[in-house]
Amino acid sequence: MKKFYLSCFLLAPIFMNAQTDIDGIMMSKNNFCVGAIYQYSSWDQYWEGSLKRENLNLGTVSTKSIGLMGNYGISDKLNAIFSVPYVETNASAGTMKGQKGIQDLSLTLKYMPLEKTVGQSTYSIYALGSFTTPLSDYPADYLPLSLGLRSRTASLRLMGDYQRGNFFTTFSGAYVKRANITIDRNAYLTDEIHYTNEVDMPDAISVNFRAGYRSNRLIAEFVIDNWVTQSGGFDIAKNNMPFPSNTMNALKYGVSSKYTFKKIPELSLVGGYNYVVEGRNVGKSDTFYGGLFYVINLKKTNKQDEK
Repeated sequence: MKKFYLSCFLLAPIFMNAQTDIDGIMMSKNNFCVGAIYQYSSWDQYWEGSLKRENLNLGTVSTKSIGLMGNYGISDKLNAIFSVPYVETNASAGTMKGQKGIQDLSLTLKYMPLEKTVGQSTYSIYALGSFTTPLSDYPADYLPLSLGLRSRTASLRLMGDYQRGNFFTTFSGAYVKRANITIDRNAYLTDEIHYTNEVDMPDAISVNFRAGYRSNRLIAEFVIDNWVTQSGGFDIAKNNMPFPSNTMNALKYGVSSKYTFKKIPELSLVGGYNYVVEGRNVGKSDTFYGGLFYVINLKKTNKQDEK
C-alpha cells in the first residue's frame, strides 16, 4: 500500500500558502500526527484588476502565522485533519494598523476509495471534504490587513496520484462553496450600490498539480496551484481598498519538502517556498514556511499483545 507511517503533510486555510492536505499519502490507522508550522508572506506589488501596481500608503504588506495542525488515521483509508492558525498582519507604511489573532478552524476528511498497483506503478484516487469556520470576530472588511474573509466554506476535492518507484505526480481539483458574510456598515459599493450589511461571497475553484520524489524519509516536490474566483466577484476600484467579495485569482509556483529523521522516525521537518506569478486583485506575494511534526501511535495495547 502506498502510504507512509510518517505521512503528515500540512494543511492551511485558503491563501495561506503552506503545504496542504492534498498530497497522495494517508496516515496509518490509529496514528496521530501533530505539529506546528511557521509561515511568512509579503508583497509590495499587487494587481488592481489586471493592472500590477505599488501603493506607497501600504509599503510592504506582510503576514506571519503559526498554525497548529494534526492528522489522525481513523483507518488506513480514512483520515481526519484539522488546522488552527494564529495570524498577524502588518503594513510598513501608512496609517492602517495591522491585525493579530486566531483565524479559522479547518476540518477535513480525506478518503482513499481506490489504490491499485500494476507492475512498478501505483494508482490512487482520493476524495476530500473540508469545512472552515471563523474562530474569532475579526473584521473581514479591512483588506489587505484583515486576518481572513470570515466566510464559512465547504469544499469537495477529487484527487488522483500516480507513483512509479520514488517518483510521483498528483493532480486535484476542488469546488469551494462560500457563505455570505456581514460587515460593520449598512451600505457598500461593488459594481453597484448595496444598501445592506450582508455581502454575497463568490465561490471558487482550486486546481493543484505536484510532482517530485517521494520515499519513506524524504519528499521533495514542485507545486503549481491555481485559485480562480467564480461569477459574482468584481475588481478593486482604482485607488480603492480591496473588498471581501472581490475576484481574487492567484497562480502560484512553489517547492516543498519533508524530511524524516533516521534516529527519530516519529519526527519530521517540513519546509517550502512559493510565489504568485499571476493574479487579479491579490498581492504578488513570496511565502516561506517551515515546521516540525511528530507521530504518536494511539493504538491501545491489548492483553494478548502484552503476553
